[in-house]
Amino acid sequence: MNSLQILPLQDWGFNFTRPLFISGPCSCESEDQMMETALRLSDKGIHLLRAGIWKPRTRPGMFEGIGKDGLSWLVNAGKQTNKPTCVEVATVQHVEDALEAGIDILWIGARTTVNPFFVQEIASALKGVDIPVLVKNPINPDLQLWLGSMERLNAAGITKLGAIHRGFSVYEKSSYRNLPMWEIPIELRRLYPQMPIIVDPSHICGSRDLIYSVSQKALDLDFDGLMIESHRDPDNAWSDSDQQLTPEQLGEIIASLVVRSSAVDTMFGNELDIWRAQIDRIDNYMLEIMADRMGIARKIGAFKRDNGITILQTNRWDEIFRDRISKATEKELTVDFIRELMEAIHQESIRHQTKIMNNILAD
Repeated sequence: MNSLQILPLQDWGFNFTRPLFISGPCSCESEDQMMETALRLSDKGIHLLRAGIWKPRTRPGMFEGIGKDGLSWLVNAGKQTNKPTCVEVATVQHVEDALEAGIDILWIGARTTVNPFFVQEIASALKGVDIPVLVKNPINPDLQLWLGSMERLNAAGITKLGAIHRGFSVYEKSSYRNLPMWEIPIELRRLYPQMPIIVDPSHICGSRDLIYSVSQKALDLDFDGLMIESHRDPDNAWSDSDQQLTPEQLGEIIASLVVRSSAVDTMFGNELDIWRAQIDRIDNYMLEIMADRMGIARKIGAFKRDNGITILQTNRWDEIFRDRISKATEKELTVDFIRELMEAIHQESIRHQTKIMNNILAD
């Protein structure tokens, strides 16, 4: 993996503070709508004004954005409210139009991030341009694809780089429009602690009723800010009406969010260290137990090999699975967690038995 050269948020040339709040309509619909929304947002605690100018829609015939004319409306609204502006770009022409209009920050959407050819074209168009670029995660849960987009931009000289976590599309039904899969942005934070990561509750939730809880969790996980869509009349918005808030509703959410410190005060450090030491001890014990379990799995694999028995015994696996799930609720563990844990253990057991079955000495 290439090493990204990233400037921290405080060096982007704006008076940003953490958490950073970005808001504005999903789609810029008219000059009046853009200005009214911006004016009503101006005292609600936001730092950056956004609007969708070009909208990549799933099916033809849906509203696909007002187009280039909306850029001047967004820029003017930003000037009237003293807010920097940001907009999504998906093509080289979008980049050129946004730069010409004086947009302050660009972002690359999920449908563009998924295609390295598109990202490379945008990166090439931005070569030599000093502008911050935020990159939304790709639609599918693929951290390498997300990082690849940033690497292409970085190679073109973009060092004011940030990420937008907007959740991931899956086929299964869920209460979320896009599953948060928090483990992916958490891994990105581990790899690049200096990279600003903005969470997009609007696209994760798909419903305004869930936005507060997702926003609070994002801040509790110590991400750098939130991008939340706001519209002067959400119910009559031309796109994504269910996930937009009025400026006043957004103001209430921002005011009620609890911002916690990631720093550990000395007076709390000793107590935390004791608990963390206990966690380390338990984790090491779990690793020892898991190694013992796999040792037994290898013995079972040898027995199956010697007696002509298949590796997969569906009835036995079903029995184990149902037993562990039933016990999970007694121990305040979620069913989803135990399901994923047991499936991972089962796959690792199969791997060990397969090696024994086929006399494989090493992977």
